[in-house]
Amino acid sequence: MAEFPSKAALRAWLAENPGAAGRREIARAFGIKGADRAELRRVLRELEEEGAVTRERGGWKDAGRLPPVTVLEVGAPDAAGDLFARPLEGRLAGTAARIMIQPQPGEKAAGPGDRVLARLAETAEPGLYSARVIRRIGIQPRRVLGIFRAAAEGGRIAPVDKGADSEWRVAPGATMGARDGELVEAEETGTRARLGLPAARVIARLGDPGAARSVSLIAIHQHGIPDVFPDEALAEAEAAGPASTEGREDLRHMPFVTIDPADARDHDDAVWAHPDEDARNIGGHVLWVAIADVAAYVRPGTALDREARRRGNSTYFPDRVVPMLPERLSADLCSLVPDTDRPVVAVRLKLDSEGRRLSHRFTRAVIRSRARLAYPQVQAAADGRPDAATAPLTEEVIGPLYAAHAALKRARSRRQPLDLDLPERRIELAPDGRVLSVGFPERLEAHRLIEEAMVAANVAAAEELGRLQRPLLFRVHEEPSPEKIEALRAVAEASGFTLARGQVLMTRHLNALLAQAEGTAFDELMNVTTLRSMTQAYYHPSNFGHFGLALVAYAHFTSPIRRYADLVVHRALIAGHGWGSDGLSPGEVGLLEDTARHISETERRSMAAERDTADRYLAAFLADRVGAILPGRISGVARFGVFVRLDETGADGLIPVRSLGREYFHFDADGQTLMGETTGLTLGLGQRVTVKLVEAVPTTGGLAFELVAVEDRTLPRGPAPKGKAGGGRKAAAERARGRTGRRTAERRRRER
Repeated sequence: MAEFPSKAALRAWLAENPGAAGRREIARAFGIKGADRAELRRVLRELEEEGAVTRERGGWKDAGRLPPVTVLEVGAPDAAGDLFARPLEGRLAGTAARIMIQPQPGEKAAGPGDRVLARLAETAEPGLYSARVIRRIGIQPRRVLGIFRAAAEGGRIAPVDKGADSEWRVAPGATMGARDGELVEAEETGTRARLGLPAARVIARLGDPGAARSVSLIAIHQHGIPDVFPDEALAEAEAAGPASTEGREDLRHMPFVTIDPADARDHDDAVWAHPDEDARNIGGHVLWVAIADVAAYVRPGTALDREARRRGNSTYFPDRVVPMLPERLSADLCSLVPDTDRPVVAVRLKLDSEGRRLSHRFTRAVIRSRARLAYPQVQAAADGRPDAATAPLTEEVIGPLYAAHAALKRARSRRQPLDLDLPERRIELAPDGRVLSVGFPERLEAHRLIEEAMVAANVAAAEELGRLQRPLLFRVHEEPSPEKIEALRAVAEASGFTLARGQVLMTRHLNALLAQAEGTAFDELMNVTTLRSMTQAYYHPSNFGHFGLALVAYAHFTSPIRRYADLVVHRALIAGHGWGSDGLSPGEVGLLEDTARHISETERRSMAAERDTADRYLAAFLADRVGAILPGRISGVARFGVFVRLDETGADGLIPVRSLGREYFHFDADGQTLMGETTGLTLGLGQRVTVKLVEAVPTTGGLAFELVAVEDRTLPRGPAPKGKAGGGRKAAAERARGRTGRRTAERRRRER
């Protein structure tokens, strides 16, 4: 016999022969005979104990290497634009190996969600495989999150999505043991029949839908938000240590402080201000803004960077945060905790007495924060009620910050950014997950102080990179379309207000409209309608300006712990100033447009998940009050009913048109009204109403109301429709069209 094979040789042969091989087959391959067969048995058992091979019914398989041909599911592209995939075979699903798709010339590229049969080959990099697609074998099936309802044979799933059009049918062998009333995730199986419910199989049991953590968990699953970090990313985070101070400007003598919500877990910005000592800038200020140097820890091409880009941003729920970075970084090494050296990218802003920026200077530095302060704490100190933490800082730190803020406020007043008054709702939870209260916390001057400081730093970052002629991601907010402005004007005029015509729209024109509505019954309506008329902000490597802030160039620089866009801007500054090797790489520059598109989508995904979670918590909060009479305002009008926002909680619900009475209601899209054919009852945006809560469904967040009174007048009830008689639907529609025509003619007359 030849020399007895080593363990490595045995594993290599098993990897090249992926079918399960018995001892006889292995012995024949290596010429093992006689007493050496016992030694082969012993070595195979050792390899099994080491986890290097697995024993199955047909024999032995290599556990560490992937087979040369297997089925893969393609994932999202990474920061470099490469597609990676995961094996779908059960025994391979947990592998730590990385599989990169290698597209072939002329071949249609695989996309995220595709399932492919691929040929794998190991690369020179340990744990990395290249995959060449042999053929596509399907697209990732549709998935549903819902409540499982057991039946005699299998069961059904009631989706938690309010927009779902049907239940899903689960066959007896596809329930995964789910219990009645349990929250489950399922995927579609087979082809949906033209008639009947779609078939599904349960792939995850998520527990009690009424449990404390289920509300946000539903949104996380429903919107596909990644909430588990890959082991490789966690390992990189845990291996990280404090960044070196070498080559950094030493700003540890400056009394920086962080000012955040009281319950904030990460603190990525610190501020300090002092009067400018330059004799040429009488009454001026120097404002420092220091931002956590996340780029020092999250470098291009690493597992941390791939996962941060995939997430795009942190997502915030009332009971948890799904962070962009592991806690080791977000709440520790990158957080500007007090009395600890922390690396930062800082900007020194020189302001005149009117808040105009005279100059700025960026630096890569190290700071030592003096204190972690909360907004109410800082505001109380500014109002003359300092506590033990703020008393030593009032004169040196808080006073100069408010003085610099006063100057920035004057500059803001001249610039006239869009000044919407939309209070932020806060949902407070008990330890068991119940909603304790829903309110609208007071907006303090301390909030505005930090906001204006961050805006000034973001503008400086955009301008600095423009000066350096370096690529970056701009925060873009384009002006609203003419159609949306016309719709806003129609609502304004119906409410008795005017919006300027015949000139280039500027934010000051919208502010003038909001000022007309301030203090009136239409105040909230005009703020909400103005917001809805705006385009959605997004990221892009080209600069299209920021309409809402009335700024020519704007970039996000101040929150790299929770936004990938800010990390890109930091890297651009590092590369532009030659501060190190961790700046924006050429590969990243080539992918900036793809990155911008991706993180704009992840931002919208997070916003939708946060909104859905708030709706579900509000429905749970109101579930015990079904039958209660509640005040609110009409916030939306559609052909199928009107939406009402409750005064107390800000919760939105629907009054279906069928519940308004037995008369026919005509929908006027221009005037945004519903009008009863017989009673003449007209429902329009902004009207005060009293409603009865008839349904609150926590699993979907749906609320349904019945209308009780309009503007303190009890709802009149019309008779049944009369068909084609004089008071019937056709005559009512004609009368309504006539009124609409007269309103249109009157508007045109005023325009002339």
